[in-house]
Amino acid sequence: MEIPEHLADMSIRLSGALDEIGADKNTVLKRRGIFMWRERMETITGHLMGEDMKCFHFGSQSEGTTTPGLQSDIDLLKSFNDINIMRYVADWEEGMHNLLMLHDNITPPQQYLLQLFRNDRPEPVNGVYQYEFVRKESGQILLSSERYKHSFELWHQEQGVATLSGPSVSFIRNWDIVHGFHVCKPLPEIQHWIDRCRGRYWPSTQLLDAASAAPCFMVPAGHPDSDYRREEWRLSPNLIERMLMFSFNIIQIKCYIVLKLIKKYVFSKIVDDSFTSFHCKTIMFYTIERINQSFWMEHNLVFLILQCLETLKKFLRLGIMPHYILHGVNLFDGKLSRKSQRHLLENTDSLIRTNLQELFHIDADNLRCRLLSCRICKMGQLGRIERVCLSNSISLLLKFECLAWFIQQIRIPKSKRTIVYRLLTVATFCKNVRFKSVAIEIATHLFALQNSVSASNCLSSGNVGISDIIARFRHSFNTDVASSRLKLASVLYCGGHLHSAVRVLEDVERRYHSEVKAVCGHRVRIGDRDLKVFANKSSCYTDVGFSDPPFAYCVKFGRYEINCAPFILWFEMNRGTTEDELANRSVNQKEWMFSAEVDARPFIYYLQYLTYGGLGEPEKQEHAMVNLHAYVCGQRNLINLYHSETDANMLGHCYEMEGEYEMALECYSQSLRQIETNNAAKYHVDRIQRLLIVNVDEIAS
Repeated sequence: MEIPEHLADMSIRLSGALDEIGADKNTVLKRRGIFMWRERMETITGHLMGEDMKCFHFGSQSEGTTTPGLQSDIDLLKSFNDINIMRYVADWEEGMHNLLMLHDNITPPQQYLLQLFRNDRPEPVNGVYQYEFVRKESGQILLSSERYKHSFELWHQEQGVATLSGPSVSFIRNWDIVHGFHVCKPLPEIQHWIDRCRGRYWPSTQLLDAASAAPCFMVPAGHPDSDYRREEWRLSPNLIERMLMFSFNIIQIKCYIVLKLIKKYVFSKIVDDSFTSFHCKTIMFYTIERINQSFWMEHNLVFLILQCLETLKKFLRLGIMPHYILHGVNLFDGKLSRKSQRHLLENTDSLIRTNLQELFHIDADNLRCRLLSCRICKMGQLGRIERVCLSNSISLLLKFECLAWFIQQIRIPKSKRTIVYRLLTVATFCKNVRFKSVAIEIATHLFALQNSVSASNCLSSGNVGISDIIARFRHSFNTDVASSRLKLASVLYCGGHLHSAVRVLEDVERRYHSEVKAVCGHRVRIGDRDLKVFANKSSCYTDVGFSDPPFAYCVKFGRYEINCAPFILWFEMNRGTTEDELANRSVNQKEWMFSAEVDARPFIYYLQYLTYGGLGEPEKQEHAMVNLHAYVCGQRNLINLYHSETDANMLGHCYEMEGEYEMALECYSQSLRQIETNNAAKYHVDRIQRLLIVNVDEIAS
């Protein structure tokens, strides 16, 4: 196979441009690492919420095959452990929800019907006892995929309007969430594929052996042309596909990313969203299979992309894109009409004839400018520094999003006993090597919460045993820059240990440098996920990890921690003042409404104001108040203020304690202008107005 020499220069230029937009090996591995961490975290937190399931992240984000300009969704699959999918009745298990896979001559390839069996003996269910059950003409009771999805939509309707896409039912923007069941029994479809691939250089023998042991999934999606499309479930070999993707070298990954850029910014003008990333992935699988590994080199990149387009041309001419793993499945069915295929064929032919000149018209990720500028000089030290900076910025953004999601999942328990239960649950995951590191991190947060609850109990009973509890706080200091230390400072202040509180606050202020980014699990600030926000912070990040993690969680106090919080925050735990406010709370508001949550940086200054006041140091107290006012009112700090109404309430309380009631009223009123309902400022406004009336009466008398 001869490769034209004129394509080599363009290949090097394109490869360099892809490095600059985050398609380099380092960034790919970081993306994969963070999403593997996320799926383990989500599995554990699911168990803490009482859901016996496993979570898996599939798709571009977890594969590392995306760039900022592709704006890839996050794909999450939840598979329930109490479901037993049977190939034969002999696979039945007592105490499980047993479902038998049914497939006959009229069932499309990849599709199955799931017949319900009893959980106490291996016999079919005879009655339609639940909404999700339907009776087939033959009398068999089936689990309907459409009704199963609809039931999820109904169960979670208080979360808002669901987005339905294929098997996904999602209430989270830019997320596809699928609820399915894993199939652990050997499947003839998978064995047929493994046998077909044996003896080839790719997939490797090791990969095929791992694939034979990997579970597949049943996901709720029927074939568009089937009479049973509302009942059918789709067999999905997601884990095997992920293994294949993880076996790609960096040039193959770059090919795949370019195909997706073409899909999103070229093909979408012709066929909208009908041509998908999965089509691109399938093209890659077949192209890698037929082109020897020795050709997958950087200087051949453009030639290899052209070969991928030749693969697509072949499929479009045939009118069939066969699923790479599952025999008999045409991926064009229900997606691309014959007319659309003809239009796509013409466009693909044009791309090949012009040697991908269309890439020079793609503005996403500034790709067009990067290619036109021919920045070969950037392959040196300057280019390396830029790429490392972008890679670290992407890593910080991914870490930020991961931590925000993590904090949202680690909810404040409704009872003290629940904390102990969750600690015991997490302890079981610590025994699993794969989950151990994540479980330890979750346990650290739960331990910090348990310690804070114990401190609150001690403070309510006169500081009995408080010194031992204070000593235990150090075990949770590494959660982030500030939150655990600020809780300790608050406990020390509330317990009257003012000098110790000052020392802790000074330490926190030292650590809280200008590049620290606030993280909140309940609210989003416009622009807080912009990659530019993290560009200046990437100097705090190394390839090994965070030299000093540049993140600070909001400080949260639940009702069981009430004695650890300054008195003004007690009002935050009782925000609702009318029945309408209580009735109109969203799901997220209900989750945190009975807790007090405050941004870390303003809380530093507020605690300093209280502590220096208690020590009789007015100059330092005034300095802390000036800092609080400057931070809360500074426009450039808005991106780090997730609880600006509470921050304004703290500032108002400082003015109130200074006797400056007009300024206090202005702060509380400003708080109400930001958040009109479910805001403790209503209590404060009423109190200040009464004080002002008393002052006027006193002056008048």
